[in-house]
Amino acid sequence: MVKKVFTIDTLPGVQRDGTIFDMSFYTDARWVRFQRGRPRKVGGYRAIVSNANGYSRGIYVNSADGVNSVFNGYNNGIEVVNINNLGIGSGVNQFTFTGLILTLNTLVGGTLYTNGTYTNVTLTGGSGSGAKATIVVAGATVTTVTLTAAGNDYVVGNTLSATAATIGGTGSGFSINVATINDGFTESDLNLWQFDSTFDAQGSGNQLLLAHPGQNLEQIDQTTVTPVLSGNINGTTLSPLRDTSGTTPTGDIIEVAGGVVVLHPYVFVYGDNGLIKNCVAGDPFDWNGADSNETNVSSTKIVKGLPVRGGSNSPSGLFWSLDSLIRVSYAPTTITVASVPQTFYWRYDIISSQTSILSSQCVIEYDGIYYWAGVDRFLLYQGVVKEIKNTFNQNYFFDNLNYAQQQKVFVNKVPRFGEIWWFFPSGNSEECNDCIIYNVREDCWYDAGEALGARRTAGFFSQVFHYPINAGATLSEQEVIFTASISTTNASAVITIAPNNLVAVGQEVVAVSIPSGALVSLITPNAASPTATGTSGASTIVVSSATGIVLNQSVTGTGIGVGAIVTTIVGTTITLSVVNSSAVSGTMSFSGLSLTLSANATATSVETANFETVAGQVILWQHEIGTDEVINDESNAIESYFQTSDLGFVSGGPAQTTPVGENFWVNLERVEPDFIQEGEMNLQVTGRPYAQSEDVTSQEYPFDPDTGKIDMRQQRREIRLRFSSNVSGGNYEMGKVLLSVTLGDVRPFGN
Repeated sequence: MVKKVFTIDTLPGVQRDGTIFDMSFYTDARWVRFQRGRPRKVGGYRAIVSNANGYSRGIYVNSADGVNSVFNGYNNGIEVVNINNLGIGSGVNQFTFTGLILTLNTLVGGTLYTNGTYTNVTLTGGSGSGAKATIVVAGATVTTVTLTAAGNDYVVGNTLSATAATIGGTGSGFSINVATINDGFTESDLNLWQFDSTFDAQGSGNQLLLAHPGQNLEQIDQTTVTPVLSGNINGTTLSPLRDTSGTTPTGDIIEVAGGVVVLHPYVFVYGDNGLIKNCVAGDPFDWNGADSNETNVSSTKIVKGLPVRGGSNSPSGLFWSLDSLIRVSYAPTTITVASVPQTFYWRYDIISSQTSILSSQCVIEYDGIYYWAGVDRFLLYQGVVKEIKNTFNQNYFFDNLNYAQQQKVFVNKVPRFGEIWWFFPSGNSEECNDCIIYNVREDCWYDAGEALGARRTAGFFSQVFHYPINAGATLSEQEVIFTASISTTNASAVITIAPNNLVAVGQEVVAVSIPSGALVSLITPNAASPTATGTSGASTIVVSSATGIVLNQSVTGTGIGVGAIVTTIVGTTITLSVVNSSAVSGTMSFSGLSLTLSANATATSVETANFETVAGQVILWQHEIGTDEVINDESNAIESYFQTSDLGFVSGGPAQTTPVGENFWVNLERVEPDFIQEGEMNLQVTGRPYAQSEDVTSQEYPFDPDTGKIDMRQQRREIRLRFSSNVSGGNYEMGKVLLSVTLGDVRPFGN
């Protein structure tokens, strides 16, 4: 037979819809993308922190002065991780929710005040401001305090007072505590967060973080309203956003069912019954000024808003309702009604009244074009709404999507490779375990092949921090890492432990004298140094104080034997692991560590403690870094593979586009790899005699970066090649792979 040399010319993209024999694209892949029409491995990912709380339901990143603040919203709150441009930085910091005072208690009346009733008295102290009350003084002491203005930014337990000048001019000692507040936040597994930021040009002069915890994770059309929260973006406190500025403030909390978006310099909120509402320019605390507005532009709930290009002074935005797409534009127009001029600032245009949106997290802007998933197709907006053609995996996505979890579908993008990623829960999974990818640059679709790197719950695309950030979908379980002796002191958060390389910040310490849930927050070197006495040849010493001494600490000092460690402690008598080399006297050094916990000990003792992982935590990952999965110092290989379309003669053969009608088998004798490659890869040959027969897959043929050829004798009527990489540090980009083939058997076999 005549030997022929062909190249693999399978078209870019992974086709899941249709039959394998009918495909001109790659037929299977995992953790593979396409560039210049060729497959290459997707980048690795590295853990930023491993102790983010709960499933992430929203991520936002703000960058300033070389610090990237990663805000993570979860069911029971918000936390922030501050990292540099390499992804290295601090641990997890929790936000505190502050708010309006509801009730006061624990009145301390003070003495020598002037009797009388004092109204509109400003209450001082505490974490907030703006609280006022009517205060009654009788018998030279404060007897009643009636709240008249709730203020904002207070927390439960704040101690408040008032200046003597405001309640008669004399007296001292008055105080009252904050009993309850309205902080605008409710812990719930239904919380789904939307974030944005704006500059408070008219008030504090701060950049504000805006966060809305919509209780719509289970149902996109949920109508429960919740407050929009705001606070200094460089702080860790948030309180309900209120109408407290301008000429006629109402004091109302700004609360909606949908979410929040900033069309600079305006803050917009939206929700049920087509509600769209905005503040005054530059003042997120004024919702009653001339250019503020509130209107209902659709019969269904608005679930998402994004800024869109308008003009230099024309803020504009797109708003998605459940069945419509609306464009809002700043377009001041003055008309005269009954000789009175009236100015209308906003224009509302219905772009489409017959569209759909799958989830409030599935819309993203890419180079001025807006892409999203509808309930049964993929759509874009570039002046008009259009369907995105998808003959690759549209059925794969919608047939496998767990519609009961549709609100968990979220989108991210990797502009470096021209990609838009839709993560989705497949099958019976309740969290995202796969994603499909539209490559705008290559104009093709593919998917992650249910790779571990697709198990994510929320994400944010690269900007100043040039790595995409995604949150893991695997909750940690509480497990014992190690057991050690600790020394505790009653009412102190500091405990002592012998030197131990396994201890780490964030571990939970479980012991009789430690409150439940206490975590390690700080680790510092420690050296107890009491005086001690002991005789030569003995294994015991007597110390002046055993405080800070625990089992397994190393001991050094005059007369102490080499390598001595503490084996038992009875009062002030210490037993060592080796005998004393001479008479013991003077100051001893017991080396160890001091651990600061998140709670105070309840007793003074030396006892055994378990150091455990904390349950219910996830990893925040930076993607597109390196080639492996990296957690701390541990590096794990990421499996990546791809499989070509059919290359048999009956389908046209390699480098053909239409069948040539030759009913011959392909006898593959040699493959000449052409890869930019790191680490060992494997090649397998698979195929079948008929389109509906079972595949027969060959052994693995390993090859290295310097492998010139792979010789074999594999024969298939319908033949495909599968290339894989699954080693630490493995990476590849395919080039022009050559195949040496001859005509095989004419006669097919099988059923």
